[in-house]
Amino acid sequence: MPRTTASNPTEKKLLDDIEAYGWHGLHILGDDEYPPFSYTVGLFHSYGHPELLIYGLPRDVAHAILRIAAQAAASGQPIDLSAPTDALLEGYDCAFVPVPLEAYADHVGFALWYYDDDTFPVVQVVWPDKSGLFPWDADAPAGFDDAQPVLGRPSAP
Repeated sequence: MPRTTASNPTEKKLLDDIEAYGWHGLHILGDDEYPPFSYTVGLFHSYGHPELLIYGLPRDVAHAILRIAAQAAASGQPIDLSAPTDALLEGYDCAFVPVPLEAYADHVGFALWYYDDDTFPVVQVVWPDKSGLFPWDADAPAGFDDAQPVLGRPSAP
């Protein structure tokens, strides 16, 4: 059962957003270990949809992409996370990679707080470069995976 009480304004904002919108978005500034990333909290509770995480984009762009996915889940027609789709980024397919449990502590701390356990799924939204290549593609530009580390294992094409 998700938490319903907050002990500070940040937790209260998260709980209020989930109550009002079904989800809350967070943007985490980069550090020496990871580049900036954004993620959702509440999609699983509100819609039975995996929480989403996206790396390496400005906050506004990342949250716009997460908002599209959240609105689709709220409408009862969630985006199919089993195959790449252009529903999130005009003109480009985004792919989806399950985030392993061992990455939760470093990436989705507020989701762990909200759910009070780790029994919720998280899926990483992976965006391509301008040529349509993903970080795991052999011809992807050098350093592309530094801006967008892939936390799990992508599905075989």
